[in-house]
Amino acid sequence: MARLIPDDWKNLAATGAAERERETLTLLEAALPEGYTVYHGVHWTRLNRAFSVFGEADFVIVSPAGRVMLVEQKAGFLRETPKGLVKVYLQTERNVSIQLAQTIERMHRRFTAAFGAGTYCIEALLFCPDYVVKQTAIAGIPPEGIVDATRKDRLVSIILAALPADEPKLPCAAKIHHFLSDELSLTPDTSALVGQAGTLVTRLSGGLATWARRLEFSPFRLRVVGTAGSGKTQLAVQVMKDAAASGKRVLYVCFNRPLADHIARVAPEGAKVANYHQLCDWIARDVGAVQDFQTPEAFGRLETVFADAPIGERWTFDVLIVDEGQDFQEAWVAALSRLIRPDGAWWWLEDPLQNLYMREPVALPGWTVLTETTNYRSPRDILDFVREKVGGAVPRAAGLVAGSPFDGSDISIASYDEAAGETVVDSTKRAITQALSLGFRKQDIAVLSFRGREGSALTALEHLGPHRLRSFTGKYDLFGSPEYRDGDVLLESIYRFKGQSAPCVVLTEVDFEAFDERAARKLFVGATRATMKLIVVASRRAALMLGANI
Repeated sequence: MARLIPDDWKNLAATGAAERERETLTLLEAALPEGYTVYHGVHWTRLNRAFSVFGEADFVIVSPAGRVMLVEQKAGFLRETPKGLVKVYLQTERNVSIQLAQTIERMHRRFTAAFGAGTYCIEALLFCPDYVVKQTAIAGIPPEGIVDATRKDRLVSIILAALPADEPKLPCAAKIHHFLSDELSLTPDTSALVGQAGTLVTRLSGGLATWARRLEFSPFRLRVVGTAGSGKTQLAVQVMKDAAASGKRVLYVCFNRPLADHIARVAPEGAKVANYHQLCDWIARDVGAVQDFQTPEAFGRLETVFADAPIGERWTFDVLIVDEGQDFQEAWVAALSRLIRPDGAWWWLEDPLQNLYMREPVALPGWTVLTETTNYRSPRDILDFVREKVGGAVPRAAGLVAGSPFDGSDISIASYDEAAGETVVDSTKRAITQALSLGFRKQDIAVLSFRGREGSALTALEHLGPHRLRSFTGKYDLFGSPEYRDGDVLLESIYRFKGQSAPCVVLTEVDFEAFDERAARKLFVGATRATMKLIVVASRRAALMLGANI
């Protein structure tokens, strides 16, 4: 049995394309003999230098003699073109040959610097288990180094033939493992379920959730101004857990009902979780002011009832957490202040860049302010995209810092031109198909409408092609809970999906006449929901303004 480094990979959740790589790891561990070592990059990262094995080489196999093989795995469909073997992503193509050549060249540079020229041996293998390569000459490596669908059952034997166990040790053999273990410094990510099941959220040791909770002052009034992916929601969950463990009463309040519903699933027992109007409804019911949610004035009346209602012991808390504070109104602060005990702690979490309703920030005089501009959630190329596109209209975005070690998510921008008969519905269907071809499961995909629920052409649909849509019906039950259609692909607006994330985000119906501040903020919110892959489906004019090649 081979040794796998890192060795507790089986305990990590994986999704999308990473699951296919885990299948390969299972095979390699069982089938390769003792003495072989497999270094892998499935959700493992080097945090201190922003380096990730994932994206450089999927697997690095070392023989007992110290011979090294780089394995690049390409699941799904490929395409053979005059320019070489390519992976197809909707309207863009990524040349596999070039990518593999670059990976080999980079590794050669590293090894030469570490061990000296001529002291090591690097082999390369392209593993495409779902595709038959017809023209091996265009793959960029010798035919014997290609393991396609016709030879996938021979993967291990081909590796063993290239990396014999009984050959003399190479001069660098003693240093290889030290280099790969220490120089690459593989450190495990910890995945946490926050929001949708299956969402991978990177929890970094230097983030808010680990050090903001160490702050002490009285009265405790902390305003955390943190960008998307900085760890605000994780911080909120940890504060709730701390309070529950200490026997304190804790209340979490946000703006979006979907976020409140998701947080309720991971909150500790005893914690109260609600969006603002849900909280108003609870207190209104206590005083006998039951609302008819079928009327448009219901939520405004709830705000008034809450503001005027007497507050008893039942509704007083030791810890109060406000999330999505940028969406709160000034009048709500005074109403909420009555729920916190005199010696209680009040946390206010907000992101000005996600202020889609263009509201003035609430005044919190005398509060301590903590600012965090590092995004740990979004792959680095997605954050580069956000800084470039959004930063011109909203300067605050230009100063964001990339904290994720992952790169190369390969943002896709697909365009539609309804005047020419290209509908956004068809383009969105193709985007979902693309996501599935990359290995993402339906439950890993969130389709987010740029237009909002009321203006979306998708809202009334129950299906997109073969895909059933899970979407908000626009109706509430007698208790104010939203009603959803049954489905397996989530359809939401960017407004309702704030505070949440998904491995693959299809940001669709992106359209604007001018890329102004409002459009830039909406693009920011939509793009930063993706933890692994972003696909943008935009009108032709919007795609051109975003720099797409059409």
